[in-house]
Amino acid sequence: MNDIRQYILDHQLNAMRLAGRKVGADRSVDRCIQVFNPFTEEVIGTVPKATLDEVRETFAAAHRYRPSLTRFERAAILNRAAAIISQRLDEVAQLITAEAGLCIKDALYEAGRVSDVLLFGASECLKDDGQIFSCDLTPHGKKRRVYTQRSPLLGVITAITPFNHPMNQVAHKVVPSIASNNRMVLKPSEKVPFSAILFADILYEAGLPPECLSVITGDPREIADELISNEQVDLVTFTGGVAIGKYIAGKAGYRRMVLELGGNDPIIVMEDADLDEASTLAVQGSYKNSGQRCTAVKRMLVHSAVADEFVEQVVAKTRAWKYGDPMDQSNDMGTVIDEPAAMFFESRVNEAIGQGASLRVGNVRRGALYSPTVLDHVLPGMRVAKEETFGPVSPIIRFNSIDEAIAISNGTVYGLSSSVCSNRLDYITRFINELQVGSVNVREVPGYRLELTPFGGIKDSGLGYKEGVQEAIKSFTNLKTYSLPWL
Repeated sequence: MNDIRQYILDHQLNAMRLAGRKVGADRSVDRCIQVFNPFTEEVIGTVPKATLDEVRETFAAAHRYRPSLTRFERAAILNRAAAIISQRLDEVAQLITAEAGLCIKDALYEAGRVSDVLLFGASECLKDDGQIFSCDLTPHGKKRRVYTQRSPLLGVITAITPFNHPMNQVAHKVVPSIASNNRMVLKPSEKVPFSAILFADILYEAGLPPECLSVITGDPREIADELISNEQVDLVTFTGGVAIGKYIAGKAGYRRMVLELGGNDPIIVMEDADLDEASTLAVQGSYKNSGQRCTAVKRMLVHSAVADEFVEQVVAKTRAWKYGDPMDQSNDMGTVIDEPAAMFFESRVNEAIGQGASLRVGNVRRGALYSPTVLDHVLPGMRVAKEETFGPVSPIIRFNSIDEAIAISNGTVYGLSSSVCSNRLDYITRFINELQVGSVNVREVPGYRLELTPFGGIKDSGLGYKEGVQEAIKSFTNLKTYSLPWL
């Protein structure tokens, strides 16, 4: 922990990168943002509160620079960064825990995932992404061939990341940008900026030209519009809440957007399911990362024929889920991001109880600590189930048929991911075909994926564009088609 404190002290006045320069040493106190440890409530450091002029200068400097890294050089940088992360897993995890309150187990897992993103990005750098089309395929064809190639965007990419995965969300923006030879201006959540700064430092250490990646810290109320509408911006990639995502969509104008927004992901337990497996998945999917995942289990839909037994298993496994000091390696869950978030979960649960839901375990709050919580006999229209509750709350909804399960699952504005617990192929096929989501995971948590595979949602969860290293590279590039004579 002492190493983390020293890291923060060394970097808290150097959080902004402007074309390779560190600025902020003469910054006044009122132009700094305090960063708090959610568990201890102590200030762990400060970062600069960027001005509009500094944001504009950052975009101008990034736009002037023209990356010329070869595929080999990009791959080498990403591979070196992955090796550095792997060598410093404990340091990275402790920093994530210090500013986000995630338990050290979850933080170590996230650090490992960051290394995976880097390795997948390095691999993608070495692939030829072009296609070849022969033109003599019809009576009207010619002896020619059509080729495609991808090139970086002409302008700069704006990336805005949330608090819940302080480094991995950053990696999913930054790595595809490096792999495709782009320039990016990154604005991390002001609640967890140090993980993003450390990630940038590791990339610079690995050989990335600082002009390829600038980190801006600041108050969104002051700089958000500039990040979205600056004339140098070609693409905005954002992960966060629906309201902000829709605001970006209305503000961005004639720019590309990749919006990864909220979710209200169900786990659907059919009458033929292995209940021990299903209840384990339900609990893990609900409480990992303190329930603060867009793909966390936010609704448990269970067939009435097995509901009583399933509920008892979920309650027992929830009681066994240890929570408390995030730095205690024996704990399975730390805090949520801050006390206001915990208070919101508490009020949302109390509202559901007042509407007839049954509290089976939990709903205990102390500061930013909020206990894993199970509600039974929840109705689909209750806000705890209909809207996104971004924390460790498990609303259980009972249904009587697969038609009802599908209707309940599709009955929210979200469409990100889902989990299905069944061994019947007819059930599984219907869920895959009829659930209005971007992903269906059979006998696995909704959030399961590789860092390489396509990920994203529909409806209020996103515009259908996918993240994941391969898909992000496609979004971050322009496709050019050309043709040549061919004998």
